[in-house]
Amino acid sequence: MYVDSHCHLDFPELAQNLPDVLERMTQNRVSHALVVSVSMPNWPGLMDLVAPYPQLHASVGVHPDYEDTPEPTVDQLLELSLSPKVVAIGETGLDYFRKPEPLEWQRERFRTHIRASKASGLPLIIHTRAASMDTLRIMQEEGAAESGGVMHCFTESWEVAQAAMDMGFYISLSGIVTFKNATDLQELAVKMPLDRLLIETDSPFLAPVPYRGKTNDPSKVIHVAEKIADLKGVAVAEIAQATTDNFFNLFNKIDRDIKVN
Repeated sequence: MYVDSHCHLDFPELAQNLPDVLERMTQNRVSHALVVSVSMPNWPGLMDLVAPYPQLHASVGVHPDYEDTPEPTVDQLLELSLSPKVVAIGETGLDYFRKPEPLEWQRERFRTHIRASKASGLPLIIHTRAASMDTLRIMQEEGAAESGGVMHCFTESWEVAQAAMDMGFYISLSGIVTFKNATDLQELAVKMPLDRLLIETDSPFLAPVPYRGKTNDPSKVIHVAEKIADLKGVAVAEIAQATTDNFFNLFNKIDRDIKVN
């Protein structure tokens, strides 16, 4: 079995076809998917979407790219995290790729999420782009190692991965690892210890080869696993087992034995 540790099934291109998406997951032996929050106004709709399905789980948080949106407080995140469906805080982090300084609002939002993660005992889902040094610095200053979590859709250096793993974080690889020009990320995949590895789609984005450029969905996470297995020279079953075990170890609020109809 496989799991998708990060997707956005509440985005319109997937939400409107959810029964088909779930059927494809079943066909490809993808047993669980974590639907990740990006804003507070959209969070109730995300929760409505996952509520009927035991194989779908949720996070609560605000993506660093969303500037003109209500800011969550630690208390608000804590209250919402009490839902049985909420298994993580985020996605949160820093993204300097699209937005110019001053970005102190983004850094303060990140700190809020780390504090909520520590208080709730739920792991963090961290997004970092063109901001790895500040991301690691704030993680260290705020004691993010106390809660742990995952560096999602990882595209940074091996040194950044090591620093994150030293703080107890997992590294999640997406369909980018299948891209022909992603040689640095492929070299990182070879080095990654299996007990720190997760896989994801970040769907509806970043569809892996051979679906690149098309709408992604959790059923395609199998192609991420296959590419990593090929790079490491191991059976894909070994990658599936390790990443599934890691998923349930990290997001330990999820009942692994829950029955999916």
